[in-house]
Amino acid sequence: MNWPAERDLPEGRHRLLKEFVMTEIDRTPRRRRLPRPAVLAPALGLAAAAAVAVPLLLGGSPAYAVSKQPDGLIRITINETKDPDKLEADLRALGANVVVDYIPMGKKCSPQPRSSHFLSVEEAPLHVFPTPEDSLPGIVIDPRVIGPGQTGVLEFSVSENNGGIVAGIWAKVGEGPIAECTLVDTTEAPLSH
Repeated sequence: MNWPAERDLPEGRHRLLKEFVMTEIDRTPRRRRLPRPAVLAPALGLAAAAAVAVPLLLGGSPAYAVSKQPDGLIRITINETKDPDKLEADLRALGANVVVDYIPMGKKCSPQPRSSHFLSVEEAPLHVFPTPEDSLPGIVIDPRVIGPGQTGVLEFSVSENNGGIVAGIWAKVGEGPIAECTLVDTTEAPLSH
């Protein structure tokens, strides 16, 4: 069967797909694999130092956390949807040429599309789904798939649905300049089950 490309889906279907995928990821049971002590010790030391230093500097829990893993992937954990410009700057400092936008419920980015050409997931798989063994929170991106003259786009959307929170991410790599995200109201009806 010939399925339409993700970018060709109507806006409402695209949002539903994103929300479904993110809720299914949260529901999937994950196996835990214990890391080797040689790998675990330095990571625990850095994590403990960061856990102590960040709240002292910021006066509370940070809105997000980013870390570069030994394999070159970057883990992003969003605690609050605020300060996307700082997250974008931190990701760029780690070698990921990306733009970051938070999309509140009932809004969408305009203009669409934001790039003259977005690469397919097969050409540039920016978003890496955590493996079943990976029980850490957040998402993982691969900055190495962003080539010269290309920019990654991360759109995080958070909405409430039937008393719960549904989070979604849209991650693509675009060629050429990426248009700024101007938030506009969506014309779609709220989700209901």
